Amino acid sequence: MSLKIKWPWARESKTECPERTDEVPSSFTSRFSDAHSILSRLGPSESASIEDQPKADSTHSLWERCNDNGLEFFHKGQYAKAREMLETALKIAESFGPDDQRLATNLNNLAELHRTQIDYKAAEPLYQRALAIREKVCGPDDPSVATSLNNLGALYENMGRYSEAEPLYQRALEINEKALGANHPYVATILNNLALHYNVRGMFAEAEPLYKRGLEIRQETLPSDDADLATSMHNLAEFYCQQGKYAEAEPLFHRAVAIRQQILGSEHPEVASSLDGLGDVYRARGDYQQAEPLYTQALVIREKALWSDHPDVATSLTHLAILFDVRGKYSEAEPLLKRALEIREQVLGPIHRDVAVSLNHLAEVLYVQGHYDEAEVLLKRALTINETVLGEDHPSVADTLANMGMIRKIRGRYAEAESFYMRALSIRERRLWAEHPDLAETLNGLAEVHRLQGQLEEAESFYNRALQIAQKSLGDHHTDSATILSNLALLRKMQGNHSEAESLYNQALGIDRLTLGPDHPDVATTMSNLARLYREQGRYEEAEPLLQQALQVRERAFGPAHRDVASALINLADIYRLRGQHQEAEPLLKRALQIDEHCLGTDHPHVATILNSLALLHDSQGRYAEAEPFYKRALEISGKCLGANHPDLVRITDNYCRLLKDTNRRAEAFALASKAKEPESQAADTAS
Repeated sequence: MSLKIKWPWARESKTECPERTDEVPSSFTSRFSDAHSILSRLGPSESASIEDQPKADSTHSLWERCNDNGLEFFHKGQYAKAREMLETALKIAESFGPDDQRLATNLNNLAELHRTQIDYKAAEPLYQRALAIREKVCGPDDPSVATSLNNLGALYENMGRYSEAEPLYQRALEINEKALGANHPYVATILNNLALHYNVRGMFAEAEPLYKRGLEIRQETLPSDDADLATSMHNLAEFYCQQGKYAEAEPLFHRAVAIRQQILGSEHPEVASSLDGLGDVYRARGDYQQAEPLYTQALVIREKALWSDHPDVATSLTHLAILFDVRGKYSEAEPLLKRALEIREQVLGPIHRDVAVSLNHLAEVLYVQGHYDEAEVLLKRALTINETVLGEDHPSVADTLANMGMIRKIRGRYAEAESFYMRALSIRERRLWAEHPDLAETLNGLAEVHRLQGQLEEAESFYNRALQIAQKSLGDHHTDSATILSNLALLRKMQGNHSEAESLYNQALGIDRLTLGPDHPDVATTMSNLARLYREQGRYEEAEPLLQQALQVRERAFGPAHRDVASALINLADIYRLRGQHQEAEPLLKRALQIDEHCLGTDHPHVATILNSLALLHDSQGRYAEAEPFYKRALEISGKCLGANHPDLVRITDNYCRLLKDTNRRAEAFALASKAKEPESQAADTAS
């Protein structure tokens, strides 16, 4: 039987372009790697030192115009023109002498342009040279030194060199607080960057107060429509989104979008970043119709303002693909994810956290299409990257572990699945807030593993906790809540509580039809589950049309050879068998067996289920000689994969025993039944 699943999304990175104040702080925001750097005109300390230098006014004015024009183009996202202006300004600045602060300013600005365009190798020596000039001329405790420290830290953040980034941020913060006061806007910039750094490392408790303090400073010191204020709002909203606090995130994103559109224009990359964030809120809430135009608009802006292989374009591609995936449009999602992965590997290198994100999402799409081997290869690579770059206790590691658990679960390797889920749960309980939706996903996965092994009490405990978290964090009408309701209904059916199971299935079906539409695979799954309940109650006429609809939906969504199609075939064949329509049932079961043996292997518990169904079909027609080998093979597979008291193994054993009795082989039936009871007796002896 096909169960509803939800893939634990890997956290997707998002980037935004620079902001500006007097020294023009700039942000490079990402859910994984959010970092700010500071583009500078002439900061307070720089202006004073320049006045002490003899200069030709005309040369200085020309330099200033080139630098300022370069910044204007930069903020408009016109990077080619910005580079031309800033490189011209740099040539002029070199004539002022090797220790001139204008040279440091130019080096800093050109480095920031390179960083924004992901040319980290070109940026690093420019930042380092600017820092050296400022430390020599202004002293180690000057705010201009803090600017360079901050920018170099942002670069190292983007490169994944976190241990090098944090001390630079800390020193920059100490300098600015001492020189400018605790509530200066430049202090807010460093606070925001340090918060983003902690966020990347999964240190959420350390990050949140820094985000809030930075926003408070900017609210107190800047105009209500300032671009820096919009950046603080955006970054705090991103943090809330990551924590599953969508109600807190939404108004911040709306305000950030409004400010940025007013100041920068509707086609600026920073606007795209906030549109993406707002799309995430709607997607997480299940409001896909509102999310799609926001994602599409962000992609159009980025493709127009940036080059086609920019990582921000990869981010937009990924977000749109995730939405297609959630809506069951796998053929549309897969090429977008492959293009995003190619961009990130090419620009960021093979060992980067954003590459791991792309691997996770592509694995998910392959998984739902039944390509388990390919998916697992990608997940193993993603796990290695995340553990290397982020550390073994990071929430992104938990995402990949949960995905690995799902792969192991579907392959019937339940002990391995439980181990992956438990490690993911341990990380998430330590690193996320108590009602985070990711906890509900992990608990639901653990419940499934226990249910599939017949451990119903343990499963019920996990389901109830998962449902409580999902309903509180996402609402009663979210698809995640529907997933857990459907799985809990299946548990109730296994416990014999059919009336409650029916009510839960109908709740889940109503949510999914409303949220996903009638042709989504999740709707087919819930219809199948409800039909199976009707089947057990003898309500065959109600079950058959549901199963026929489910089969049609799955064939349209997945194609003719997917394992979910096999499940639909099994369910429909079972109804035909019970109604005596044996000729209609047999070809469906044989087609299902062929699909599952190909997708899952010949020794999978699902294969045993189909073999048992084929045996029952022949058995019910008195074709005992044809039924017996199916029973034997089903027992052999189930005995290897399932516990001795698993309901499926017990059911197959009972069916085979009945055949043996019907063919006057009562001694064999007694021996088989006695053998099946031995593990139960041994367990009772051990317990006593």
